[in-house]
Amino acid sequence: MRTAIERLYPLLMLPGFDPRPWGTQDLSPIYPNHKFVEKIGEAWLSGDECKVANGPLSGKTLAQLSQQHQRELVGDAARDPRRFPLLLKFLFPHEKLSVQVHPDDEQAVRIGQPWGKTECWYVAHARPGSQIALGLKPGVTALQLEEAIHQQGAEELLNWINVYAGDMIYVAGGTVHTLGPGSVIVETQQQSDTTYRLYDYGRPRELHLKDGMAAVKEKVSSGKVVRPAPSDLGGGNRHAPLVAAPYFVVDMFEAKAPLELSTRGDWGRSSVQILVAVEGCGVVEARGMEPVTIAKGDAIVVPAFIGEFGVRPQWALEFLRAYVPGRQLPEPETRM
Repeated sequence: MRTAIERLYPLLMLPGFDPRPWGTQDLSPIYPNHKFVEKIGEAWLSGDECKVANGPLSGKTLAQLSQQHQRELVGDAARDPRRFPLLLKFLFPHEKLSVQVHPDDEQAVRIGQPWGKTECWYVAHARPGSQIALGLKPGVTALQLEEAIHQQGAEELLNWINVYAGDMIYVAGGTVHTLGPGSVIVETQQQSDTTYRLYDYGRPRELHLKDGMAAVKEKVSSGKVVRPAPSDLGGGNRHAPLVAAPYFVVDMFEAKAPLELSTRGDWGRSSVQILVAVEGCGVVEARGMEPVTIAKGDAIVVPAFIGEFGVRPQWALEFLRAYVPGRQLPEPETRM
């Protein structure tokens, strides 16, 4: 029998703030009460080394808990019972990120990694004129991109698009991409940190041209996700499906009244649920467990074994929910 100290419950995660040269000291759109000396580019919420902030498991990492609890934490839908499946984080680009690419599963296996890095970006905030680069311009080849990198002109061959608050962008493995300044992004991705930096505007950071160019795909399914209209759940609550893809499903909820959710999907398989608050605050509740407060910038990991759980807004709460789909899904419909 498990002791009380080993028992899982809804886990409030401690953000891990990661300095980056393209970041900013002003994270006030999400973390208005935090002050930083260094430029922060990312706030990691559910990485392997992210730590629990509440209850008896405080200080434990998701990697440790995944090894110990396996399917109780990650669920039946996760590929590896000993590995937390999804990494969520906030991105705060104040300057252009490097032009980069992540491997897909096939390429990752070739280099000894368990899986690749397909991701999606929810645009939480965007100043007018905010842009991202996604894939190569029509007709541009990988060879032309490599030549342009050596001539310091890589960004001119990329497909730049305007982004607006509320957009969801799908970034398949193998897609050359970068973020411009002016937005705040919630990224959901396979649990991998394999990034190949192809071009960095002369910054003194290492490039990874050999492995990176091997991972580049000239044609990809990336783009802005074509989404169904939000549905009215009653009581002032709304549900907006954002993306359903092979590795993750991400939804947005706007809650003004209590919501009932489940870790078990429509296909009968369970998945850990990651909730990320982007506005307002509320309480996450599960039977027989201490309630956990969630406020803007917070992430709560709801273990798969819990089943039904509730989210009770305190006035109003907007949050993302990410989980692993319980069946094989195709790549989403997108447009540039």
